[in-house]
Amino acid sequence: MKIVRNIAAVIVGYLIFAVSAVLLFNLADIDPHAETGIGTKAGVIVFGCVFACVGGYAAKLIAAANTLSVNIILAVLMAGFAAFSMFKSPGEHYTQIAAIFLFAPASLFGGIARRSKTEFHG
Repeated sequence: MKIVRNIAAVIVGYLIFAVSAVLLFNLADIDPHAETGIGTKAGVIVFGCVFACVGGYAAKLIAAANTLSVNIILAVLMAGFAAFSMFKSPGEHYTQIAAIFLFAPASLFGGIARRSKTEFHG
């Protein structure tokens, strides 16, 4: 049963991040692979960091493990999909670079925040 919870934790954490990104790009009419202004890039990066952190927090909340293993798997998955996308898609790659160097670590931070809250409150 623990393995099912841990797998679900990774899936839910990734879906929070990915679905929020798809919604942002569609609702704001942003092409994630097109050249865009610095303000749009900054907004996308802040949004991505926030939702990656929320996804990491949710993953840790669901996970059966006390370690950050689920968050490490989530971060590797995020970075791996971003790297794959970067090499497969033409155009601007700021979203993939941000996913590798900012969003993946932010998902770890979300797990750390949840673990710290659990340790602090018992």
